[in-house]
Amino acid sequence: MAGTVLVLGGRSEIGLAVARRLAPGSTVVLAARRSAGLDAQQRSVREAGAVAVDRVEFDADDLASHRPVLDEVVRRHGRLDVVVVAFGILGDQARAERDPDHAVAIVHTDYVAHVAVLTHLAAILRAQGRGTVVVFSSVAGARVRRANYVYGSAKAGLDGFASGLADALHGSGARLLLVRPGFVIGTMTEGMSPAPLSSTPDQVAAATVRALRAGRGEVWVPAVLQPLFAVLRHTPRALWRRLPR
Repeated sequence: MAGTVLVLGGRSEIGLAVARRLAPGSTVVLAARRSAGLDAQQRSVREAGAVAVDRVEFDADDLASHRPVLDEVVRRHGRLDVVVVAFGILGDQARAERDPDHAVAIVHTDYVAHVAVLTHLAAILRAQGRGTVVVFSSVAGARVRRANYVYGSAKAGLDGFASGLADALHGSGARLLLVRPGFVIGTMTEGMSPAPLSSTPDQVAAATVRALRAGRGEVWVPAVLQPLFAVLRHTPRALWRRLPR
């Protein structure tokens, strides 16, 4: 899958793990805020076999900057072959219930910013006539739980938007891979007790790259979550609201 791989969220553990798996023979572009501080991330991708590693400044919450950043990457490197959209925040549910600004900040980053950048990416990939965008949803959005409903609602919106966008891209030569991980043990969830059927960033990345190479449109990580949530969607609300994160 050699080509140009763009990671929006260049510090994301999952995004970097995907980039390392796609690195051999590829040019990898890491996009993040404070991009001058991505030395370790750039080195890890280069050591994984990338022929070149570039970095660009990218602030997901600055919606007006999205298209200029993407256009600059295309100007430097030509066609985008794989775009990994890996930025996001978990936020603080307890604070979000008291502080509307924090609730809105979570939804802005995890949903609104994704809608904006994915719309730009869809236009670019359609014009190319090829390319794949990887979007990370979550089982938190499959059925939103009381324990993390602000984050979960943003993921639910993203899941619906990405599913519709995948259908809209059908026949254009471009495609979208939607990844639905369960609880991921990493820096974002540090200090939290792992949920059942948890995964690591490397496990999510491995499943993502397998799905990319197989040409799939969706993947659950681990796979057992798909049939499990087919059942959990029908759990009575009185029981569902008491479930932990």
